[in-house]
Amino acid sequence: MTAPLTLNSFLTRFQLQSPPPSPELAPARRQAAVLVPIVAREEPGLLLTRRAPWLRKHAGQVAFPGGMRDASDPSLTFTALREAREEIALQTQNVRLIGTLPTVGSSSGFQVTPVVGIIPPDLPLQPSADEVDAIFEMPLQEALRLSRYTPLDIHREGVAHQVWLSWYQDYFVWGMTAGIIRQLSLQVMPELLTD
Repeated sequence: MTAPLTLNSFLTRFQLQSPPPSPELAPARRQAAVLVPIVAREEPGLLLTRRAPWLRKHAGQVAFPGGMRDASDPSLTFTALREAREEIALQTQNVRLIGTLPTVGSSSGFQVTPVVGIIPPDLPLQPSADEVDAIFEMPLQEALRLSRYTPLDIHREGVAHQVWLSWYQDYFVWGMTAGIIRQLSLQVMPELLTD
């Protein structure tokens, strides 16, 4: 049986392991960033949102807070923090940034940079009525268990893509969000969290 994942062991492993290089992506016309919030409990959590069902794009999907980089954003880290403030009222001063994961390409043509940060537990977060249907926390150790993700090959415009699927309680986690979580697991502790 695997020992419980503590915040200290997560931080040590995250900082000791260099992320793999970002895959070769097309030149970025559109950039975006998401915040990957790790909740600082003795056994840490991973904070996620479910997008509002009436949104034009990605309605009802589980996601990290994030979005497109504005022309006035000085960095992608700033983008991730701004979007988290707008979407779930997470104040920038409550986020301790610890690094980034490799950039990933989205189905809508964005290059997305995941920014990893530690947040205090039990913050008074508030979902944006315009964008977010729910905010929920998943135990980090459970989120990082590689065997919980099932691959699915899909074909879009004649090109095959592999996406990852998983359930947590009533939440269906898939696509880019599941891929980012898997990448975090592969970086931090692949040998401990495989079944």
